[in-house]
Amino acid sequence: MAAGAGIYLYRARPLTLAAQIRRLPAADSVLVYIDFAQLRSGGFLKTIAGPKSMEDAEYRAFAQKIHLDWREDLDRALIAFAPSGKYMFVDGRFDWNSLRAYVNGSGGECQGDLCRIVGSAPERRISFFPMRNNLMALAVSTDDIAAQRMNGVAPGPDPDPPDAPVWMRIPGSVLRSGDNFPSGTRMFARTLQQADFVTFRFTPEGDRLAARLEVVCRDPEDAAAMAGELTKATTLLKDLIQREHMTPNPADFSGVLTSGDFRSESRRVIGHWPIERSFVENLLSGGL
Repeated sequence: MAAGAGIYLYRARPLTLAAQIRRLPAADSVLVYIDFAQLRSGGFLKTIAGPKSMEDAEYRAFAQKIHLDWREDLDRALIAFAPSGKYMFVDGRFDWNSLRAYVNGSGGECQGDLCRIVGSAPERRISFFPMRNNLMALAVSTDDIAAQRMNGVAPGPDPDPPDAPVWMRIPGSVLRSGDNFPSGTRMFARTLQQADFVTFRFTPEGDRLAARLEVVCRDPEDAAAMAGELTKATTLLKDLIQREHMTPNPADFSGVLTSGDFRSESRRVIGHWPIERSFVENLLSGGL
């Protein structure tokens, strides 16, 4: 009984966002953070999520089986897109018994707290376990116990996460291999290649989102040069669109990227893009 109480108390303790980041693969990983609770409390989550009728039928059936409504039940998610797979900490209210029953009834298995199941392809092996009472550690990788490895903590001090309900941190190594970036974004990626990493913060701005770029450079001269190059890239993209007798569309990357403005502050480069709801809807539906 004492051991069970100890486990319960351990899992009741919160795990800070910084501590979660230290448990994710850091090298060459794109980190994405979404605070659903903050977006929900501000009314913005309902704006960008769309009606339930728009959800994939297969997903709706899965969500019903495990008693999960992501709009109401998820509070936060931290995701690492790494070369070896996707690694996530998801904070919310989970019906762990329903999750285990779903895995066992779908050809997977649960041993102790760790559950494993094959995804939509053989190389997509999904593993998860309760890191805390309301915190799931989940991995999609070729390794079917990848989630278990998220118990390990990287050495060093806790990182300082960005202060925003939604943010993305991209390492320079990913920017330097930017062939997979969407059309129109590659010239911006090339400009940012020299950075160790770049951070994008996404915050509500009226009835839309705004993206804020932050890059720390070696010195103020490099920061001023990078801000100038980003401004030139924006102007060039506008000119290319005009030559094609087209108009930037707020619902795709042409509208977002041509609306950017940039400045340098000491060693930092600051960028700002307004993002309309139509762009978010296209991004979530896979239309971009």
